[in-house]
Amino acid sequence: MQLRELVAYTDRLLAADRFSDYCPNGLQVEGRPEVKTVVTGVTACQALLDAAVAHAADAVLVHHGWFWKGEDPRVLGMKQRRLATLLRHDISLIAYHLPLDVHPELGNNAQLARVLDLSITGSTGGNGQTPGLVLLGETAMPMSGVTFAAHLAARLGREPLHIAGTAAPIRRLAWCSGAAQSLIAAALEAGVDGFITGEAAEQTVHFARENSLHFFAAGHHATERHGIQALGAHLSEQTGLHCRFIDIDNPV
Repeated sequence: MQLRELVAYTDRLLAADRFSDYCPNGLQVEGRPEVKTVVTGVTACQALLDAAVAHAADAVLVHHGWFWKGEDPRVLGMKQRRLATLLRHDISLIAYHLPLDVHPELGNNAQLARVLDLSITGSTGGNGQTPGLVLLGETAMPMSGVTFAAHLAARLGREPLHIAGTAAPIRRLAWCSGAAQSLIAAALEAGVDGFITGEAAEQTVHFARENSLHFFAAGHHATERHGIQALGAHLSEQTGLHCRFIDIDNPV
């Protein structure tokens, strides 16, 4: 498959042009023109790039790419080493941030629902954010906060931080993967019992306590492993590419 053909396909699939994002979506570094093998991962870190070289990949496809708004634009140190790895081996870097969060089937949030056995009942943007960024749904049956925290740990392979703002059971939930702790206000407005995201901020703890809400910080990496795997599986099925997911562990 030609690189440009692959990028055009994934751009359309994820509706990348709809998003005003914190980084460029799609092709970030251009490598060889033909793609047969793709290594997928959460973040384009050095360990993932080294794995791509070891697996003779033609392209790396990730959720967290490079060139974020506000970062130092100079190609120095870590950035130079990462870029040199791709250029030396003629490997492309393709990344999708918000488009991969909100896709209704392949997205991180949709995949979290699948992994956690949550039924999706709706969505919200909240705080002027991207429409559909926060999903709303329900558990199969009411659970205590402690029981649901254990469910998260079992399904995601990581103990979550649980702030029990109430002793009431959980049935209705809102969730948004990654660093979406500021969207807890949107969750509250939606009338849910709890909110799941990846990270916690100091003020989020007080917000949950003072608004009688369960809050779960289940890990930025842990909550964003599944969308990129679903995208890779889709590409393998639809295009015949060999897509291999490599999980570079991250405790955050």
